[in-house]
Formats: sequence, structure tokens, C-alpha cells
Amino acid sequence: MQARVLEAYQLHTLIGLLRERGYCCVGPTVRDGAIVYDRIAGPTDLPVGWTDEQAPGSYRLKRRDDGAYFGYVVGPHSWKKYVFPPERRLWQLKRAGQQFERVDEPSQTPKYAFIGVRACEIAALRIQDRVFTGGEFTEPEYEARRELAFVVAVNCTQSADTCFCVSMKTGPEVKSGYDLALTEVVGESHYFTIRAGTDRGREVLASLKTSAVNEAQRSAANTRVRQAAESQTRTVDTEGIKELLQRNYESEQWKEVAERCLSCANCTMACPTCFCSSVEDVADLTGEHAERWRRWDSCFNPEFSYIHGGEVRKTTASRYRQWMTHKLSTWFDQFGSSGCVGCGRCITWCPVGIDLTEEVRKMRAGETS
Repeated sequence: MQARVLEAYQLHTLIGLLRERGYCCVGPTVRDGAIVYDRIAGPTDLPVGWTDEQAPGSYRLKRRDDGAYFGYVVGPHSWKKYVFPPERRLWQLKRAGQQFERVDEPSQTPKYAFIGVRACEIAALRIQDRVFTGGEFTEPEYEARRELAFVVAVNCTQSADTCFCVSMKTGPEVKSGYDLALTEVVGESHYFTIRAGTDRGREVLASLKTSAVNEAQRSAANTRVRQAAESQTRTVDTEGIKELLQRNYESEQWKEVAERCLSCANCTMACPTCFCSSVEDVADLTGEHAERWRRWDSCFNPEFSYIHGGEVRKTTASRYRQWMTHKLSTWFDQFGSSGCVGCGRCITWCPVGIDLTEEVRKMRAGETS
């Protein structure tokens, strides 16, 4: 379907249509000094007139000089928390006389509409699709949530200092994986170009008051997306990166980065593709009740690699190596792609500003020096 024009004041109609169709709308909103994803009721809940400034180990909000709804890049949250929740009780055991009765948790499949999904985030969701639904064993709750989710994507019209999606071929333009895709244009007039990517997206679009896009409007939208791509300064040379990391498994560089790394797990919590979790059984003191919980975990936690006899990865160097080589190398073996989408969250939210792109560059340079 050809792109149409949706005036900015009609954004409330779009969100209203989705709510009428039973969707719980989730989108960006300002809270605790950051732009985070949460439930929204309408456009006034969006970060109107706000933008973000990002650098290694640094994130700040500041006011824009216009009323853009999506004039920021990405924050600390990713959409994975809505399709693979950070914490989930799997089942309970309750004593019934001399026996225990198992009570499974009911399936939880909320019908979400994700508002403001960026190209790199769609790429991340597709990677998680391969993790949770692409093999012999699937995660049924994840699969159900993904099938129900309505994706309203937004093309990036600016990049953060930490973005490198261009070199990962995941953005900034949204090309697939959406129901509706918007490009925001703010200037003498304020509007979105909008196009549909699925039948349900076309059905919603047909219910909106839109107009034909003219050449000037199309050019303005395309120019803003192109400028976002051209402004990126960080890159990753992905040529042979899988083999590069395998060749340098014993590199001294792992020890060097470990001198800075805090093993805080911020990078894995903010990452939109990291999927590690652990399972914990808990019981009360009476012996009458027990529960099994699944919670997000991280390869930076020493206990994550614990087996009988102790932790497999005892040092920070070994844990950072595990994360980076899995993300950029062995992920190909498991899932057929890189585990990185170039969103830059791991750089921004690292307290000491460790830069993944710089670590790859130094490793290549070390081989040629």
C-alpha cells in the first residue's frame, strides 16, 4: 500500500482505534529522567517535545524546540519485557493431606499494541522469535504474545551518538515486520507519513482520516530518515566477525576490558535480544507451599554458570568474553544471525562506558599490528 499522510492531531484517533479493538497500548513515556515503555491512554502520554542525548555511560533528556512525539532515539527499556516478562511464576505446589497438588499458572496473553517501535527493535524481536519459536522447542506464551501484538513502527529521524544500526543493516528505516509504519515530519506543518504492512494494519489505516502524500511530503520524510543514517559515527565491521572472535579467544584484550567492567549486567538487561533466564524453586517455612519462578538472568552474574563444583566463568574477563563472543559469533551457530542490532543501549547504559564497537575495532587492529 502506498504511503498516506496522517495529520499529527489525528494520532489520538489511531490510538483510540487500537483501544477500541481491544489492544492494551504500550508506548514511550517520560518517567524517572528517561524515556521508558509503559501503558499509554493517548498522545499526551507520549514524550512530546523531549529528546535524548546519549554517549558512552551517559543518558540525558532535554527539551526540543518543537512538539515532536517521537523526537528521541531509544531508552533503557526494550519490547522484550512485554513478550518475555522479566519475572514469571510457572507453577505452585500445595500440600493436600499426604500428597502435593501441582497448580500450573494460567497462560497470560495480553493483547498489546506497541507504539513507536524502531527498526532496530523490530530486528531484535525477530531475533527473539528465532530463539523462542524457531526450533524444536518453543515458548508458547512468547509465541502467543507475539502473534497478538500490533506493531506501530516509527522510522528514526535522528540517531544517538551510540547508534550503529546502519553497519548492522537493521535501520534506521523500517522495512518489514510492522502493521503500521510512521515517519514524523515536524516543521511548518506537523504530520506523519503512514503505510500499512499487514492486513490488520490496512484495516486500521482504512478507518483513519488520511490524505494522499505529495512529493514534497514524501521527500521531507525520506530526507529525515536518510539524515539519521548519515549522522551515525559508530560502526562495526561485520566481515568475518564470527571467525575474528574465535581466533582471539585467548586475547589479552579480554583482561584489559575486565579492568573496567563491573559485571553489573546493565548491558544484558538493556539489550533487546539477550534472553538468558534462570529458574528458582522457593518454599515457605511450613512446608505447605512451594513455587517455581523464571526470572531474567545474565551471563555477567557469576552464579549463572554455576554447576556442581563451582562457577564455570570465575573471572570478569571470562564473563565479558562469553557475552561478546556469543552476541557476535556463536549466535550465528545457534540462530543463523548476529545477536546484535546496533541499538547502542549496551554502550549508553554501561556505567563505565565500554563501547562494543571500539572493542571489535581494537581486536581487528591487534591482528594487523
